Amino acid sequence: MRLMTVACVLLTCLAPIGRPAAAEAQPPNIVFIFSDDHAYQALGAYGSYLKEVVRTPNLDKLAADGMLFKRCMVTNSICGPMRAVIQTGKYSHLNGFIRNGNRFNGNQPTFPKLLQQAGYQTAVIGKWHLGEHQAPQGYHYSEVLIGQGPYYNPPMLKDANGTGDNKQRSKEKHHGYTTDIITDLTLDWLDNGRDKSKPFMLMTQHKAPHREWSPKPEVYETWKGVVIPEPKTLFEDYGDHGPRADQEMTLAKHFSRGYDDKTRNFAPGNLTDKQKAAYRAMFAEENAAFEQALPNMSEEERVRWVHQRYLKIYLASIQSVDENVGRVLKYLEDNGLADNTIVIYSSDQGFYLGEHGWYDKRWAYEESLRTPMIVRWPGVVEPGSVNGDIVSPLDFAQTFLDIAGLDQPDDMQGRSLVPVLTGNTPDDWRESHYYHYYEFPSVHQVNRHEAVCTDRYKLIRFYRVDNKKRPGHGMWELIDLKVDPLEQKNFYDDPAYADVKQRLKGELKRLRKKYQVPEADPDVPHGKY
Repeated sequence: MRLMTVACVLLTCLAPIGRPAAAEAQPPNIVFIFSDDHAYQALGAYGSYLKEVVRTPNLDKLAADGMLFKRCMVTNSICGPMRAVIQTGKYSHLNGFIRNGNRFNGNQPTFPKLLQQAGYQTAVIGKWHLGEHQAPQGYHYSEVLIGQGPYYNPPMLKDANGTGDNKQRSKEKHHGYTTDIITDLTLDWLDNGRDKSKPFMLMTQHKAPHREWSPKPEVYETWKGVVIPEPKTLFEDYGDHGPRADQEMTLAKHFSRGYDDKTRNFAPGNLTDKQKAAYRAMFAEENAAFEQALPNMSEEERVRWVHQRYLKIYLASIQSVDENVGRVLKYLEDNGLADNTIVIYSSDQGFYLGEHGWYDKRWAYEESLRTPMIVRWPGVVEPGSVNGDIVSPLDFAQTFLDIAGLDQPDDMQGRSLVPVLTGNTPDDWRESHYYHYYEFPSVHQVNRHEAVCTDRYKLIRFYRVDNKKRPGHGMWELIDLKVDPLEQKNFYDDPAYADVKQRLKGELKRLRKKYQVPEADPDVPHGKY
């Protein structure tokens, strides 16, 4: 199937914006910068309650020069599955990677393979998280972290010749801060590794700000004394919210259970003696004060302290990501690549920064359903534009192919964002989004659920509630973001929402059919829908 390609769009839509004729003659380069667990609240351009303390000047500048997406919704809020969705352009149940720990089938069609076949130079550097048993396929060069990877001194698996064969890779040991190292490798490939006569697609993917949050001492030092605003729902009463009450991801009860390094941030185990001394020193004064005060702290005071430490190490980790985004943007500018290079920044999902009293992700609620997305495309995207359409990382693969002027495979399930990027959203653009989370029982004990999400409403179906405290309780939740933007209330049993509920149930069934969702989960049968 041949959808509207970028060439067609350039001819019909972009002339008023004034895209240079010379740039039209060559396919654009693509730089995809990806972080892990970056909450949109923690990016200044999104203007959240944290906007006064967030330090993301380079990402804010990227947004000022491009388009910021307000409603980019993930399909499955967990690291590995979202990466598989981006590679394949297919939902988790079709690409075979529904939860962390699955094995990604690298032999299936992916967008980098198609770009590679069309003459693009391709590379992926940083966090891969789709298993080490097989080298990333479709890339002329890959150098990726093993699993989650550490924040310091990361071993990485390198495939310098793009064989896609695990046996041909070398294990490289690096010394230093992982966020910096990933960017060092990125710039080295841009400078020395690629064939400069060809267009390129580069994925530079950071471990940060995934836990365990381990900032650089010189960065964290600047956060001392800063008071982080608290979300309004930090001390949420879950009341009769069923599955919401039975998870294991609260700051109050679960944050430091077995994870004292997250609360007091003890030094990671793979540091050199010099690194360890510097790392411990940056927390020493704060930790001593905390230990002295702890016996007399109320539970509320302790949670507030934990929240402040959590946000500082998290935001400091993002600050380093932002600095390294700036390094990449500067390289493109200094080397004459900026004008014909599309830069996309996004994350695999959002994150809770104390909202609902939580950390982590997984739920179909706003903070983890939505992920940051910024696109700069000089001469095409209107600088400073803000988009409110429902888009998704599901769309990325087809967007990249459309940018390159390539056919989009019939079995990909998203849509190219090229028309949206030009300010010409099609009349038949989606008005709802399908979400599905599978990883239960597992860490954090967030029950399996699916949801249909619109601009205003969400209908969430918790279809596998095994907790003995509330068997079968709270299976449905209806949210009205206009009336209740903090998502505190369940309107499912409210008679005033009867028509909305039925309409959303119908839409949920329609989306399940559209996306070929099986009646039973691929790994654990749970009965018919």
